[in-house]
Amino acid sequence: MSKTERRGTAWAEEPGTSHEGRRRRYGALEAAGRPALLPDRVVLISGGTAGLGAGIAGAAAREGALVAVSGRRREPGEALAAELAAAGTKALFVQADVADVAQAQACVAAVIAEFGRVDSLVNAAGLTARGTLLDTTPDLFDAHIAVNLKAPFFLMQAVAADLVARQAPGTIVNIGSTSAHVGQPYLAPYVAAKAGLAGLTRNAAHAHRWDKIRINNLNIGWTDTAGEDATQRRFHSAGDDWRAKASASLPMGKLGQVDEIADFVVFLLSDRSGVVTGSVIDWDQNLLGGID
Repeated sequence: MSKTERRGTAWAEEPGTSHEGRRRRYGALEAAGRPALLPDRVVLISGGTAGLGAGIAGAAAREGALVAVSGRRREPGEALAAELAAAGTKALFVQADVADVAQAQACVAAVIAEFGRVDSLVNAAGLTARGTLLDTTPDLFDAHIAVNLKAPFFLMQAVAADLVARQAPGTIVNIGSTSAHVGQPYLAPYVAAKAGLAGLTRNAAHAHRWDKIRINNLNIGWTDTAGEDATQRRFHSAGDDWRAKASASLPMGKLGQVDEIADFVVFLLSDRSGVVTGSVIDWDQNLLGGID
């Protein structure tokens, strides 16, 4: 596999890409009797090198997309790009801390430089560091706003600018949280940022509906990821059995699963989700306002 390094990017492509790559990307779907949901769409996923973001990258690739992922750490980003390429997908890793506006903008520019465009964006980068109303410092508050609200804003701005300039339709999915409705006391700055993201989603969707840019927000509930495992152990002194205990406490008997959420995100990015825009969807098993 060949790679080229340029301005913090790593490009990975399967040798002899075009025919063989398309055969490998679409073969399973054709065998299943349905077309790909994202054929040759250029999809950028922030925070796409691990956890939910990586799951979305894999799901988009299986549905025919050309995938770009951004993240702060080079090693997992390059590994994921290589994995996607080995499966027949054109993949790009862009090393970027999207909390820095200049890096977020440069990330979109790097994708456009490689692929010529961006068709879809998923804002999956997130910060869940704990803080209450009483103990959150200005630095922690600013960090939450930078990652969970400012980064999506300026990534959306850059992608929307490309779409509008090309007079092309596009789709954006923001990964929110059911905590945005009220949330836990120890997530005060996180809730503030995610509630803002839900409002931003509606505003941007309204502003760009006539540009045929559909923008939706998926509020996910408690989800089983490596990051959540680390969070449970670091902040809640959880043991090896925390997943089993958590699952037993939930109506469906399990935590949210990355592959299930990723498939839903791909659906929202695709034409199969129709005209839906400006929706803030709760992807969870507990109901807001429900009381037992």
